[in-house]
Amino acid sequence: MQNVFADIAVSVSELKKNPSAIMSSADGMPVAVLNHNRVMGYMVPAELYESMIERLDDLDLAKVVESRASELPIPVSLDDL
Repeated sequence: MQNVFADIAVSVSELKKNPSAIMSSADGMPVAVLNHNRVMGYMVPAELYESMIERLDDLDLAKVVESRASELPIPVSLDDL
């Protein structure tokens, strides 16, 4: 059985009829798009997608910070730059 990671699910047919209304009724949450009762994708509002991308970028930066945490600092003067 396939997991559905959204509270709202719509068929492709419903989506074709009025995608804007479906996104509006979702109140900023993801919508699962079903084809023959199987999830074929998720629709997310632009704002949610952007926040997801920012979060993924933050996780990548955290990995870089962790990998450099043991490095010794090198003193630098602004005049030297």
